[in-house]
Amino acid sequence: MVMPNPFDTPAFNMTSLTMGINKLPNLYGRVGAMGLMPGQGVTTRSVTIEERNSVLNLLPTRRIGAPGTVGSVGKRKIRSFAIPHIPHDDLLLADEVQGVRAFGQETALETVAELLARKLQTMRNKHAITLEWLRMGALKGLILDADGSTLYDLFDDFSITKKTVDFVLGTATTRIGEKCLEVVRHVEDHLQGEVMLGIRALVSSEFFDKLVFHDDTRNAYQDWQNGLQLRQGFTEQQGVGFESRRTFWFGNIFFEEYRGQATDEGGTVRRFIEANRGHAFPVGTGNTFRTYFAPGDFTDTVNTIGLELYASQEAMDHNRGIDIHTQSNPLPLCRRPEVLVEIFSSN
Repeated sequence: MVMPNPFDTPAFNMTSLTMGINKLPNLYGRVGAMGLMPGQGVTTRSVTIEERNSVLNLLPTRRIGAPGTVGSVGKRKIRSFAIPHIPHDDLLLADEVQGVRAFGQETALETVAELLARKLQTMRNKHAITLEWLRMGALKGLILDADGSTLYDLFDDFSITKKTVDFVLGTATTRIGEKCLEVVRHVEDHLQGEVMLGIRALVSSEFFDKLVFHDDTRNAYQDWQNGLQLRQGFTEQQGVGFESRRTFWFGNIFFEEYRGQATDEGGTVRRFIEANRGHAFPVGTGNTFRTYFAPGDFTDTVNTIGLELYASQEAMDHNRGIDIHTQSNPLPLCRRPEVLVEIFSSN
């Protein structure tokens, strides 16, 4: 019996592997699960954001027959953002296959496919947490690489001064409701014609604890905790379903504790939100947030619509195994960074 090479079959070509890895269960992080930044494939390695500052003016009255006022064209600005390239490789060695099948059996294709699926799932999980890291960066207005270096500072790129609000949670006399109103009014004033359903704030554990146990909010938080059925209905209206994680609605802001973290290649644990800080943003917007996906750098994906992930395989020297290559080319963006508010507690 001639043993077939399973990797010569169409089931292991780049198109099939790419379709397969995109069908695997995605372990979304909190930002991904919220559906806040829907994906959009593009055919280029960069995206261009056009900004037009249209001005709304009060129109004066005129006598009948008099000429009307003339509309002015808003100023336009063009900004280009290169889309990051994130490759990740792994190996499927012959020894891994040898331990799970007998020589000469025709079930090798099924066995190798199962091993490959497990490898692809692990690789997908790493891409998923990386995408969550980038999306959280877009909500901060500061998109960082895995090593903490800056990829894009959206406030600098859009020539905007970042809005920050100190909640001063360590002071018992602080009026938390006034701080919330400051955040809400800033977001509303800078929507620039955009719509929203409400405002959400992802905050660190330290900030959340200080918030809910503050003298100004303690009773309200207790009522929120006791109103289980009411809270379930509220979250369903927000399109996020019932959440067992720690949340609190106060001052027209939906606060949520966010404890996301990941380890980089050097072993450094990076928190997605720093201690005593949080980030507020509008939800239910039409086009403020987006995740762009560029096409893979393969000859057969040139000028095609980008996908979230790509996967391919190639035989190692002397057929000792298979090199597995995956890549993602994502760029999460907030196209109106002025609606992003960083909240913190200085004490």
